[in-house]
Amino acid sequence: MKHSLIVLSLSAVMVSSAYAAADSYTIDPHHAFPIFEVSHLGFTTQRGRFDETSGKVTLDMAAKTGSVDLTINTKSLDMGFPQWNEHVSEGFFHPEKFPTMTYKSTKLIFSGDKVVGADGEFTLLGVTKPLHVTVSGFRCAVNPMNKKPLCAGDVSAIFKRSDYGMMTYLPAIGDDIRINVPIEAYKD
Repeated sequence: MKHSLIVLSLSAVMVSSAYAAADSYTIDPHHAFPIFEVSHLGFTTQRGRFDETSGKVTLDMAAKTGSVDLTINTKSLDMGFPQWNEHVSEGFFHPEKFPTMTYKSTKLIFSGDKVVGADGEFTLLGVTKPLHVTVSGFRCAVNPMNKKPLCAGDVSAIFKRSDYGMMTYLPAIGDDIRINVPIEAYKD
């Protein structure tokens, strides 16, 4: 009986310390501006961005695990001028019906001590599909300006908009969308 209590106590300590090892970070909305690119009539690459992004990151560097939960406000679309914003917003993103797009990772991919990618679920226009993202420049350190612990990296992916039901002006407007998201997240 005594032996069982010791094993049970040690197991509880190990489980609680495993949960305590994961650090939680909040994405800084002032340094997360998703930028997307799409071919325009085969002539140029048009770019837009979203001005409102939020989310959380958890990291357990020792166990090489973690998660990312990112939400992009589709109403915050910025194409550079009001008429273009309205055309792209209403014609492609339908923000009144779909005010957000989200990415929720199911697995972080590490190379040594660096996060280099993630597998997860991307939701756009109410459709959820698996999406692999690449992370470059991942780094955790103290921000030299505000002295707060920070983890950051550049996240990128390519997906077909038609997979999510975004069919407007296909094929004249490209199907492949490249998205880049700089993410800086402060430790909670």
